[in-house]
Amino acid sequence: MLVLTRRVGERVLIGDDIEVTVLEVKGDSVRLGIQAPRETRIQRAEIVAAVESENVSAAHAPADEGQALLNALVRRQGSAPTADEE
Repeated sequence: MLVLTRRVGERVLIGDDIEVTVLEVKGDSVRLGIQAPRETRIQRAEIVAAVESENVSAAHAPADEGQALLNALVRRQGSAPTADEE
């Protein structure tokens, strides 16, 4: 990991097309501005981790939860499918 010290207004260049600028420092928070090509995905690590965790939880959900969801959808639509329709 490269560790740099930057002041407000100073920039870091990553490759030829990504620029990170320190916009503001308040207490223990730092605001960064990131300029990158539109096709470059920029995500907060904690959000990615939370989504991954939710996906794992959903993949391991008990079968009865799936049936409960199906039942809720059926109630909302007003008619219950038979076993042959599922």
